[in-house]
Amino acid sequence: MHETCPVCGLKYEREPGYFLGAMYFSYLLSIPPVLTLVLLFWRYTNWRFDWDVVAAFVAYLPLVPAVTRYARVVFLYVDQHFDPQ
Repeated sequence: MHETCPVCGLKYEREPGYFLGAMYFSYLLSIPPVLTLVLLFWRYTNWRFDWDVVAAFVAYLPLVPAVTRYARVVFLYVDQHFDPQ
């Protein structure tokens, strides 16, 4: 990530642990696609359900960096909405 926003100059890196709240947004953003993958694997394969869950998580792994970055952006917007600088 950039250190500051190129448009408005907002400093992205705050105090240590600032983006801990983004973890909750990352979790919320990850539930629907993983659940969709689990249901698709469960519907179209003859595997046991636990193998469907494992396959869905493995299939979702390449998207984790993008979701983490997007969760940080959403967290910044929410934080700036409730506590503008």
